[in-house]
Amino acid sequence: MKYTPDRPALTGETLDSLTERLRALGEPAFRGRQILDWVYKKRARTWDDMTNLPKALRQRLADSFDLMPAALVLNRQSEDVTDKLLLELRDRSLIETVIIRAPQEGVGLDHSRKTICISTQVGCAMGCVFCASGLAGLKRDLHAGEIVAQLLQVCYREDARTPRARTELASFDNIVVMGMGEPLANYDALLTALRILNADWGLGFGARRITISTSGLVPKILQLAEEDLGFRLAVSLHGATDEVREKIMPINRAYPLAKLVPAIRTFAERHGRMVTLEFILIEDVNDSLEQAEALRDLARDLHAHVNLIPYNSVAGLAWRRPGLARQERFAQVLRAARVSVTLRREKGHDIDAACGQLRLRTEQDRAALPGATPPAAPVV
Repeated sequence: MKYTPDRPALTGETLDSLTERLRALGEPAFRGRQILDWVYKKRARTWDDMTNLPKALRQRLADSFDLMPAALVLNRQSEDVTDKLLLELRDRSLIETVIIRAPQEGVGLDHSRKTICISTQVGCAMGCVFCASGLAGLKRDLHAGEIVAQLLQVCYREDARTPRARTELASFDNIVVMGMGEPLANYDALLTALRILNADWGLGFGARRITISTSGLVPKILQLAEEDLGFRLAVSLHGATDEVREKIMPINRAYPLAKLVPAIRTFAERHGRMVTLEFILIEDVNDSLEQAEALRDLARDLHAHVNLIPYNSVAGLAWRRPGLARQERFAQVLRAARVSVTLRREKGHDIDAACGQLRLRTEQDRAALPGATPPAAPVV
């Protein structure tokens, strides 16, 4: 479903597109870089903050653009210092952005490594049976400006919180496009947003520190392989055989492993980077030794890193995570074959950190209010 805002988001403009819009307003070309410097380098929160712009131009910009298309509604912090930001868009849609901190030995929390997990859609149409993001279907794609706005909201928060952030252009270390939605199903908006984040006039964030996750849209993986920027790729596998994967991920019917694996290999060869295979461990579904052995063989064939993620329980879904011993036994099969593997530990369970949980709960609470307007029908 397409959403057309009243005014375009300034955060969705490239230097070229903004310069062209300003030219149509009779403004000189240098104003484009000047305005974007206020947005990304100086973090202007209002038009009036842009003090070296003529007042008349500031008013024209306010009439022509939406400076910040995403408002912070809720910020929940976990005991394990994971933060979840719930953001509201102009049409009252809700999306989630997560700050995942990895404290470094010998330094304080302010200097911990930070990974930001961003969303690309409101909801999701992929239908993975274990995921909260798609429980209400897909409402709409995000515009590029709404994707970029998530990172600026993180910057605003970190600027106010830590001395480090105030001295750095981007106060985080990695971006993972693994939040709500299937990123490659919103390909054009995603690539525009990432180019804005990467550009010297934007956040100047290196492409090698950006990971795009997909459930396995093979044609888009091949298209991404042709892009000039060296983004990293993660594939949400979650089943090492077609039989298991198809039970929990409907996309496998269109793109089974016989199509998906060659596409992953093509991407890895074109970019010369190790691909990550994401594998959520679900008790009695995909946590058997047979699945571990099949995953081992796939990872070795692709020279891929494996990210094992014990299932983060979702209210209303019956799936459970395996016990610690079973998780370790699964991981050991891969380690014994010298496969690069990380066994993740739970993050943010106490703040509904699984993708889509907080948004879903908030929408349900809204719908329960007297006189509430029924939500728009999802795209299915």
